[in-house]
Amino acid sequence: MDKRPKPDDRRDNVEKIQFNIDNTIKNYRLAEEMISKTDDEKTKRELKEKNKRRLESLEAMREEIREEAIAKENNYK
Repeated sequence: MDKRPKPDDRRDNVEKIQFNIDNTIKNYRLAEEMISKTDDEKTKRELKEKNKRRLESLEAMREEIREEAIAKENNYK
């Protein structure tokens, strides 16, 4: 049985990251909609906290997608 690690295949990383960005934006917007519709202060606070973390994640994912796009252009060298 071969126990060598699989080679790093980064060819679809940009697409995977973009998929995650799109889902995070969708969830952010849904949470904003819920915030505007609910009167429950605890729910509003929790959703606002989640959205703050989502914005931080989006920033990190956008940086990562830039790095991956550059690596892809350079044939991952």
